[in-house]
Amino acid sequence: MARIENRARRERIRKGIRKKIRGTAERPRLAVFRSNKEIYVQLINDDDGKTIVGASSLSEGVKGDASDRSKSEVSKLVGLEIARRAKEAGIELVVFDRSGYRYHGRVKALAEGAREGGLNF
Repeated sequence: MARIENRARRERIRKGIRKKIRGTAERPRLAVFRSNKEIYVQLINDDDGKTIVGASSLSEGVKGDASDRSKSEVSKLVGLEIARRAKEAGIELVVFDRSGYRYHGRVKALAEGAREGGLNF
């Protein structure tokens, strides 16, 4: 019962955030999805409805470095990887969309890794 309520609560929060946050070609939306095991992140241009670049804890650039690391450490690596890929695509400014997750733990580690990699938000 509580799990359904939490999911519905996060979905409601996510929709409220999406009303206010919009990614453009110059400043795409950095969208985060967090499952129990993995973490995924994408840079999305909402004007065209297209994903520019993406990374996850399953990506080739992260997967090899992820063995024997905590989920928070892996999230930081994912943040560094998305920043590297964004730089290759010529993107430095983004809008952070935490998708209703609290800015804590893995989401915070991902954001810090992206900032260390050179993304500004």
